[in-house]
Amino acid sequence: VNMGTDLAYNFVFKVVLIGESGVGKSNLLSRFTKNEFNHDSRTTIGVEFSTRSIQVDSITIKAQIWDTAGLERYRAITSAYYRGAVGALLVYDITKHLTYENVERWLKELYHHADPHIVVMLVGNKSDLANVRTVPTEEARDFAEAKGLLFMETSALESTNVESAFLEVLTAIHKKVASKEVTRGSISAVTLGPSSEFNEEKRSCCNSS
Repeated sequence: VNMGTDLAYNFVFKVVLIGESGVGKSNLLSRFTKNEFNHDSRTTIGVEFSTRSIQVDSITIKAQIWDTAGLERYRAITSAYYRGAVGALLVYDITKHLTYENVERWLKELYHHADPHIVVMLVGNKSDLANVRTVPTEEARDFAEAKGLLFMETSALESTNVESAFLEVLTAIHKKVASKEVTRGSISAVTLGPSSEFNEEKRSCCNSS
């Protein structure tokens, strides 16, 4: 997959990472966008997003991936976080059953705030710890199927399926947009040129120096 330049792209797709604290959302983000893994897993503070451009069917898609930034601990994620999102990775830790039990609540919140056509993938992270697994793969896969979600198990640590998970979500979003299954004003996969407001906004939002 071509990492692409950020200059020329046809679509910007906003994808949000949701799930309990400590399941590895920030490391999935850094593994996909920077190919990095941080062993010092302190809670992220403040909403963060990273971008990466990919090619799907000769179309360049700029994926804008948002991380909940530890706010999930305080149940303080606002509707603004979900606004404009066309995809979501709902992450749990395969070794901590409670993080899986809370998936249903996350789904409810997601559908309450997000576009009804949003592409959602249930992600069982930390597959490298399969020897201490508490969530059976089949159980999670059946749940995902019943809810109409995509499903994958990943390891941000070992870089297993991270690329595949994001690409599957982005490709599914692109299919929806390309097939015009999405009505106007629904999924906001708008075409943005390089000199769009999006870039302005990014510059102004991230000057933390």
